[in-house]
Amino acid sequence: MKKISSILTASVGIVLICGFATLARAGAAEEAEVKALEQNYVKALDAKDLDALMAIYEHSPTLVVFDVIPPRQYVGWDAYKKDWQGVLSECTGPMKVELTEMTIVAEGNIGYGHEIQHLSCPTKGAPLDMTLRATDGYVKKDGKWLIAHEHLSVPVDLATGKGDLTSKP
Repeated sequence: MKKISSILTASVGIVLICGFATLARAGAAEEAEVKALEQNYVKALDAKDLDALMAIYEHSPTLVVFDVIPPRQYVGWDAYKKDWQGVLSECTGPMKVELTEMTIVAEGNIGYGHEIQHLSCPTKGAPLDMTLRATDGYVKKDGKWLIAHEHLSVPVDLATGKGDLTSKP
């Protein structure tokens, strides 16, 4: 009887370990897919390719983006596309983007992440050069990860009311 109980206990343990290992691998695979989406963001901006850039966002009127430039929010894919058209048209040369301190959590069909983004490009006036904090909410639809919500921000000096566009840790 002890032998059967020991075999049963060992079998249950093996099943649990295999189940947790499978879940961990699934989460890691989902996170890698979202990291690839973020790298597509970098490639699209480096190429100033509006269509490739907007392909990473949920094409929906429910997309909400809190950007660092007015207005306070963009609601819907079409509104955010117009925002990016304006930004990209201001860049007279190549846009450079660097993502650091990236953290992604994804499992199943939902995820979130945050990172620091450094963006720069020459313009007709002063060059664009800013460091942003970015938080994204991701959704997986039809096997493809998309950004469903984005929040971009910079620290603000409360004494002056001015944003710190070159923020350092």
